[in-house]
This record gives sequence, structure tokens and C-alpha cells, in this order.
Amino acid sequence: MANPLQFIQQTRAEIGKVVWPTRREVFVTTVMVFIMATLTAIFFGLVDLGIRGALQGILGFFG
Repeated sequence: MANPLQFIQQTRAEIGKVVWPTRREVFVTTVMVFIMATLTAIFFGLVDLGIRGALQGILGFFG
């Protein structure tokens, strides 16, 4: 089992190695996530409308 003080020192050393993103990188990534989420929602909404229309047509034909 490691010494708690040694563990804290090693943790701080590892955190120091982390490369944090710039404010611009965070902004661009966030905008891209919102764009992709919107495009995905539109795509699945259109697929849903298509499937719904097809099912209503099939059920109307046989019903």
C-alpha cells in the first residue's frame, strides 16, 4: 500500500502533465456537438415521419 503523501505527490505530478484545451477549442467543440445533435434530431425526425407514413398507408390499405 502506498504512502498517502506519496500518492498525493504522484497525483499532482500527473495532473501537471494534462494538456488543457484552450477556450477556443472548447467553444468550437461545443458548437460542433450542438450542430451534430441538431442534424441527428432532424434525420431521425424525418425517418420517423417516413415510417409513420408508410405504416399508415399499409394499415389504410388493409384496414
